Amino acid sequence: MSEQIQIPEPATTRKVWKETDVGSVFVSNYPPYSFWRDENTAEIEEMLHTSDSGDREIPLGLYMHIPFCRKRCKFCYFRVYTDRNSAEIQTYLDALAKEVETYSTLPRVAGRKLHFVYFGGGTPSYISVKHLKALVDRVKAVMPWDDAEEVAFECEPGTLSQSKVEAVREIGVTRLSLGLENLNDDILRENGRAHVSKEIYRAMPWVKAQEFAQVNVDLISGMVGESWETWRDTVQGTIDLDADSVTIYQMELPFNTTYSKAIRDGGGLPVADWATKRAWHNYAIEEFAKAGYETSSAYTLVKKGRLNKFVYRDALWRSADLIGTGVASFSHVGGMHFQNQTHWDPYIETIDKGQLPINRSFVPTKEERLIREMILQLKLGRIETAYFQDKFGVNILHQFGEAYQRLRDYEMLDFDSQSVTLSREGLLRVDQLLPEFYHEKYRNSRYT
Repeated sequence: MSEQIQIPEPATTRKVWKETDVGSVFVSNYPPYSFWRDENTAEIEEMLHTSDSGDREIPLGLYMHIPFCRKRCKFCYFRVYTDRNSAEIQTYLDALAKEVETYSTLPRVAGRKLHFVYFGGGTPSYISVKHLKALVDRVKAVMPWDDAEEVAFECEPGTLSQSKVEAVREIGVTRLSLGLENLNDDILRENGRAHVSKEIYRAMPWVKAQEFAQVNVDLISGMVGESWETWRDTVQGTIDLDADSVTIYQMELPFNTTYSKAIRDGGGLPVADWATKRAWHNYAIEEFAKAGYETSSAYTLVKKGRLNKFVYRDALWRSADLIGTGVASFSHVGGMHFQNQTHWDPYIETIDKGQLPINRSFVPTKEERLIREMILQLKLGRIETAYFQDKFGVNILHQFGEAYQRLRDYEMLDFDSQSVTLSREGLLRVDQLLPEFYHEKYRNSRYT
């Protein structure tokens, strides 16, 4: 293990973090990504080339990474490119389509119907309508999604036009997600967002006219420059937009962001502490509740009477199979985790050779699979003990009794023989509670 991995982060430690230090907080997987290696690549290839009739009962999803943006946000930690021309974008999309075509022929995937599809980024809405339709035509020819329960698509408001929104609806998108983050232009500019508020207000009528099954908007509590006054304005302005779903994240600073690099180089940065971000997040929950929204997870609120499901999230948190395509994308198939090549040239070159661009992987034990599902589902605010007994043959309150009791003593959650329910305070800091359930060898490590 490299020396760098020894750096502890909030996502792997049981420490109570007060200041917003550099390091990952949001827990999206277990065990931590830093423990993934390239030794298991052959095992992954063998699994993909082996048919398993039991997989037919497991939901299958397709993720397509569109890594292009107008600007790189100063808090962004994803693989994105801001300097690619139209020809380079076409080259990448051709590789992406070819990767999907390759997967469609593999015994582990061939013949299975897609349960959900996710266009992520980056900014999927950055590419032109021509590029988008050409990509979709190739992909749907080998992996159609007409019967999928959900097709989700991420957007940056400033990249949208009326014709592009119409095209996104035409390709079958059911859930459109708009990355608003904030409604204050000074804050948006300071944090490196490409859009400003007028572009949000310009796009919303186009979005509503298309009658997507669900429209989600994202906010971030604690962006640089935020204050109680600006946050209250953003919350009220978002309520007025009347989206079906609102997702609120608390600002974090993983190692590879522009802000994090500035801090590590000795620069100061006025980032709100965790108590303040939780207070802002809690205020938003209360205000949205007054406006008719219900809590769907630690991050998401859904308006009463509107579509209340997020298939992509729920499927991943219950270990559905996910084919992740595109540079740096993550997959989970047959109980195994693997990630694609993380840079442009190796990704394109591997695809051109007709090979899968697998870079690193992890094969979890049964206990690790159990812990992964349990901690991710805790983000929903409530889990049923019978689910884990039926699927894994484990009573989670017995196996993890000390951790659950400790969190109950801290008033983060409560439980009985049938369920575990997080308190509001537990929901607001759920990611920092999850390391309580980690195996000792994964604590105090580098998360990514």
